[in-house]
Amino acid sequence: MKQFVLPILLLIVFLDGCCGIPKYVVPNEFRKPEQKSEFIKSSSSWLTGKRIFIDPGHGGNDRSNKGFGGNTIEADANLNVALELRKLLIQSGAEVILSRDKDTTVDLRERSILANNSMADFFISIHHNATGNKEDIWTNYTATYYHAQEDDTVFEQCQKDLAKFIQRDLSYAMRNSGGPGSFDGTYSDYSIYPGQGFSVLRLTRIPAVLVECGFTTSEYESGLITLNEFNSIEAWGIFKGICRYLRSGVPQIKYYNTEKSELKDTLNIIFSLKDSSGIRANSLILFIDSYRYDSYNLNKKMDTLSIQYPAANIGKHLIKIICANINGNYSLPFYYNFIIPNKKDK
Repeated sequence: MKQFVLPILLLIVFLDGCCGIPKYVVPNEFRKPEQKSEFIKSSSSWLTGKRIFIDPGHGGNDRSNKGFGGNTIEADANLNVALELRKLLIQSGAEVILSRDKDTTVDLRERSILANNSMADFFISIHHNATGNKEDIWTNYTATYYHAQEDDTVFEQCQKDLAKFIQRDLSYAMRNSGGPGSFDGTYSDYSIYPGQGFSVLRLTRIPAVLVECGFTTSEYESGLITLNEFNSIEAWGIFKGICRYLRSGVPQIKYYNTEKSELKDTLNIIFSLKDSSGIRANSLILFIDSYRYDSYNLNKKMDTLSIQYPAANIGKHLIKIICANINGNYSLPFYYNFIIPNKKDK
C-alpha cells in the first residue's frame, strides 16, 4: 500500500489547486467562541451609547464591479461584510445605521446626507478594490482611507487614527498586507483623487474612513470574498479595530465658561479637556478664525484650557481645538462659535 500513498497525496494536492479551493486562516476567536464572546462583552463599555453609520458601497443599479472570472460582485460582498459588522456592534451595545441593508441604489451624495443627519459618531464605508488592468490578477492588499492630507485645512487627525486601528486589525484578520504604497496600510484619499478625495469622505461631516478590504480582481482573493465565513472574518477585523481605537481613548473637549481675565480688556474662554490616560501637552493646537493662536494656558491638573482673547475684537469668531491623549489618539473635530458684542449694542 505504501507505493500508493505518494501518488494519492499528489493527486489530492493537484485537485485542490485545480478546483480553486480557497485557503484562509480562521481567527482564534472563531475557533474558540468563548474568546469571541469575551471580547464582545469587554468592548461594551466602550461601544455602549455610540452610534456608528455603516455604508456598504455600491448596490442596486451599481453592480458593475465584478471580480476575477465574474464570480464576485463587489456590491454583494460589501453588504455581507456590513451586515456582519452591524451584528457585532449591536452585540457590544452600539447603535448602528446603514445606508442600505439590501441590494438597493443609494446615490453617493445621499450616503453623506444620510450620515450627516444620523448624528452618528463615526462613518465606515465598506468596499472591495479592483485594478484597472484586466490582465493584473495578482495585485491584492487591504487599504483604509482617510480624507485629505496633513497640510490641507480640512484634514482631521482623528480620522487617520481611526483608519490606523481598523487597518491593523483588518489586515491581520484577513492575513493580507497593507500594500507597498503606505507604511501602515492607511492612505489619504487624495492619492486616488488629488485635491478632492472620495465623495463619501469629502461630504460627510462626521469622522469618516473608507475601507478597501481586498481586491476582487485577484485570482486568489476573489474566491475568498464569496465565502460567508470570510466576510465574517473581514467584519471581525473592522470591529476589533473600532474597539481598540475606542479603548485607547478619544479626548473629550467641552466649552466650560467665559470670564473676564486679570489682564485688562481680555477675556478668558475656558474649555475642559478630558481623557482617562491624560492629555499630551505638546499636542495642543489652537486656531481662531483659521489662524494659529498661542495665547492660552493648559492646566493639566484641572483638565482645563484657558484662552486669553482681546475683548476689543468685536464680532463673530470661531475656535478650533485639537489635542491628543497620552496614547496618541487625537480629539474628534471640535469647533466653538462665540460673539464679542459692541458695547453700544448691549
